[in-house]
Amino acid sequence: MTYGEAGTARSAVGSALWHHGLSKGARVGLYFINRPEWLIVDHACSAYSYISVPLYDTLGPDAVKYIVNHADIQAIFCMPNTLDALLGFVVEIPSVSLIVVVGELDEHLPSLPSTSGVKLISYAKLVSQGYSTLQPFCPPKPEDVATICYTSGTTGTPKGVVLTHANMIASVAGMCYSIDFNSSDIYISYLPLAHIYERANQVFSAHRGVATGFYQGDNLKLMDDLSILRPTIFCSVPRLYNRIYAGIKNAVKTSGALRERLFNAAYNSKKQAIMSGSKSSPVWDRLVFNKIKAKLGGRVRFMGSGASPLSADVMEFLRVCFGCPIREGYGMTETSCVISIMDDGDNLTGHVGSPNPACEIKLMDVPEMNYTTEDQPYPRGEICVRGPTVFQGYYKDDAQTREVMDDDGWLHTGDIGLWLHGGRLRIIDRKKNIFKLAQGEYIAPEKVENVYAKCKFVSQCFIYGDSSNSCLVAVVSVDPDILKDWAASEGIKYEDLGKLCHDRRAKAAVLADMDAIGREAQLRGFEFAKAVTLVLEPFTMENGLLTPTFKIKRPQAKSYFAKEISNMYAELAASNPGPQKM
Repeated sequence: MTYGEAGTARSAVGSALWHHGLSKGARVGLYFINRPEWLIVDHACSAYSYISVPLYDTLGPDAVKYIVNHADIQAIFCMPNTLDALLGFVVEIPSVSLIVVVGELDEHLPSLPSTSGVKLISYAKLVSQGYSTLQPFCPPKPEDVATICYTSGTTGTPKGVVLTHANMIASVAGMCYSIDFNSSDIYISYLPLAHIYERANQVFSAHRGVATGFYQGDNLKLMDDLSILRPTIFCSVPRLYNRIYAGIKNAVKTSGALRERLFNAAYNSKKQAIMSGSKSSPVWDRLVFNKIKAKLGGRVRFMGSGASPLSADVMEFLRVCFGCPIREGYGMTETSCVISIMDDGDNLTGHVGSPNPACEIKLMDVPEMNYTTEDQPYPRGEICVRGPTVFQGYYKDDAQTREVMDDDGWLHTGDIGLWLHGGRLRIIDRKKNIFKLAQGEYIAPEKVENVYAKCKFVSQCFIYGDSSNSCLVAVVSVDPDILKDWAASEGIKYEDLGKLCHDRRAKAAVLADMDAIGREAQLRGFEFAKAVTLVLEPFTMENGLLTPTFKIKRPQAKSYFAKEISNMYAELAASNPGPQKM
């Protein structure tokens, strides 16, 4: 689809919404996964001054119903699978007058009782109505609201982040200074469009004339999509980069001594060349790295990482294997995405770059955690952001807005950072998610989880500790293939993988590998998990353990694994009475 064709469809969608009685400022819900129609509807909202409200298709019906009512949404675009959920509570969302179904024919749509007051039509019919009643654009002013993005958070009801057109444009304008996308690029869209990371990437891509391809909707088939589309730009999250890293490492380790030596020679030579700014020998790419590059389609020239910290060694490893810059950024919905991003050509790892030119960053003292801007050798404190990218507040929630915004316009992020030389920002802690062990040591669980994510057995990891216990325990969602291979290599027979997860030998092997990774990352003694529970079930949004941005919901995980946590501490106490409890 060309930009011209997408632009025509945008006019048709915007005109049809006007035809159905929506006026300037009306809220329009988008309740489906990444598809071309998502962007076309979003651009139609911009062109006709409607306010788009993304609805996560994985939030569950209760949260969706809450957002629809809280934002007074008038029209919702959905797909057949999300339509079923909507129809389950259609009588409880009185503000909605129009539901548009993408990817379904009108004759297959259910009929709604006329008393419901809701029109139900297909996207194809809506577009055709728009073509016959085309209206001129009704462009917004910079200060008009562009979108209300509801962040799920790890606790409580969703909060509506109000962003204006000026906010979004400022963020993207700042990105232009450090990232160079162009009209010969191809971008793969699979990260949730309801999340600001992907949303800002799409605004930036449209600004630069990038072609966007959409995954088929199944994360398990993403590698197939990559090999067909062969994108030049690949933006992802550490969770996936960690899996790619672990997969390559494991493939190398099991390829035989000769191939492992060849890989190590190629890796060390290319790493040396990158660090010294010289070109590496193309022989290594032909012999080793082209096969790895082919996993992402073979043409990727830019890799981006966001949403949570990417460890320095994973970044360095991917940079060498894929032979292209991998740039880590830091941002949040409340800042229209990018707060900081690594500069082009910066080979130093372990930081999130320098400030987006569209905002200011300062660190503020957090005395209760012993972080101050006078700390040596690096100033430390809570990261605060100010500027045209900062949101207008939480929708209908002044109290929560006041909690994060001060009188001087600074947004308090809750993240703890330090300034490295050259104006580079490093995130070192989280103000909210820290907890204290019995002996008084503070733990930042995400830091520990990011270390253990590199363990070959670990697909996902939840670290738990509290002030009643002096050590940490871990719940690990295991990689089933790695676990099977390990059992085969050890000659261990098992009935099923579930039983293998309970086998003491399997737990010991996983914990030993985690210990080795922890020592390599120089975790402090009290940061090591002392016991582990292995589970086959992944942490997902569906089972309530992950937010849509793939962060662990800690209170929910604590409750979900309460029995396993209790058992681990009981076993530790039995094997080593005394030190666990205080």
